[in-house]
Amino acid sequence: MARRHRLITVSPATVWSVLADGSRYAQWVVGTASSTPVRGHWPQVGAALQYEVRLGPLRATNETVVRRCEEGTILELEAKAGPLGTARIALEVRPWGEHSLVTVDEHPLRGAAGALHNTAVEALIQIRHRAMLARLARVCEAETGRATSGADHA
Repeated sequence: MARRHRLITVSPATVWSVLADGSRYAQWVVGTASSTPVRGHWPQVGAALQYEVRLGPLRATNETVVRRCEEGTILELEAKAGPLGTARIALEVRPWGEHSLVTVDEHPLRGAAGALHNTAVEALIQIRHRAMLARLARVCEAETGRATSGADHA
């Protein structure tokens, strides 16, 4: 099971505001070109967003559904990957001093991905998580920068 964490130098509320905005999913999820909320109110349980993955001229559209949400701290998603099946992706946001410790935990849930899961795939997921958490940190830190510069001009 791929599990990784990162300290992000913003408040947990800032991290949660990014996670709770389904239209921003593609900004921090590696491999996702765009995302659009399609059902429910993200991140409430049962809400879904449609995302597109692009690889050169190839495009695939799939869906991610919220399976568990504890406002401000836990977001568990089921990401559909067509014939590969689905994956459970759990994000947890904890206060760490004035900053946030964000943990991502992912594993295959249904379909072929579970049968294909091995240590090599696990290593690739770890690399993807490292990049994803770095992107999330950049998005959150930019969000704080905008809030600060907006306050400076008020």
